[in-house]
Amino acid sequence: MDYSKYSTNLAILSLLLATVILLCSRQNLSYKSLIFSSENSPKDDLQIALERASTPEKTLIIVVINEAYVEPIENEYPTMFDIFLEGFWIGDGVRSLVDHLLVVAMDEKAYNRCEYRRMNCYKLAAAADGEAFAGEKVYMSNEFIEMMWRRTAFLLDVLGRGYSFIFTDADVLWLRNPFKKLSSSGSHDLEISVDKFNGDESSMANPINTGFYHVWSNDRTVSLFRAWHEGRRNSTGLKEQDVLLKMVRRGALWKLGVRTRFLDTLYFSGFCRDSKDVESVATVHANCCRTIKAKVLDLKKVLADWRRFKTEGVVNKTAGFTWTAHGACMRSWKSKG
Repeated sequence: MDYSKYSTNLAILSLLLATVILLCSRQNLSYKSLIFSSENSPKDDLQIALERASTPEKTLIIVVINEAYVEPIENEYPTMFDIFLEGFWIGDGVRSLVDHLLVVAMDEKAYNRCEYRRMNCYKLAAAADGEAFAGEKVYMSNEFIEMMWRRTAFLLDVLGRGYSFIFTDADVLWLRNPFKKLSSSGSHDLEISVDKFNGDESSMANPINTGFYHVWSNDRTVSLFRAWHEGRRNSTGLKEQDVLLKMVRRGALWKLGVRTRFLDTLYFSGFCRDSKDVESVATVHANCCRTIKAKVLDLKKVLADWRRFKTEGVVNKTAGFTWTAHGACMRSWKSKG
């Protein structure tokens, strides 16, 4: 037997085996180091805020406000933010949901007002000067459109961190717990409000409204929000709702596999179309309205209508009940100031 050749082959085999073991050990060490680093890296302010507001299942409610929502109009109270919170106070079974509400402030005044109320607050860096989104942004102005896109980018970040949420505009009154009318098992990835419901929860012809929606965090919804935000590049002059509507119409949600439900205005109503059943309505949105002043005036009437409904006797509670006309919002479209 050629022992020298045998020894040479054995040495080569041993060297190869040692190399493989070393590479595997380094790869495993690198992976473990990465996990260790991730688990022990400091949390940023957003992560802290999300953990504080969310349920154990990583679900929360998000509202975005700025100075215009917390300052009185013409020195008259309540503010829009006051009215928004009043809905949680007088609504049925919604008071405890405030514990899971994250208030995202786009300027210093809004953040300070949130902190004063001892709520779950997070200040969103808006621009280099930090105050680019302070004050009222009139519907469809350039500033309004920019603010809506900044909001979408933020919500994409939240989804990417594994949090599911209801997003609500601050001009939405929560009169009953909407979670009871929404998917609790993730059977729908996205449940979104509409201006006027066409009777079919799966119809892509429904005119969506991004002022209220429920979204589950998963690969499909993250892909949707990423594509939605990227759509801004070819959509100059369009707000984020218009871009998402175009995506819906072109079948983007279907292609991404996003299981979508369009919400019935019987339960998720608005000024575009009032709910016909006060016994069932969960939310009322001051949509189809141009200015914050008009929204405040007409939402105060909604609160008065709700109190009237709640204080009437059991008999005839709904007999003849009608919502007060949203006159201020109707008139808001006549003024372009």
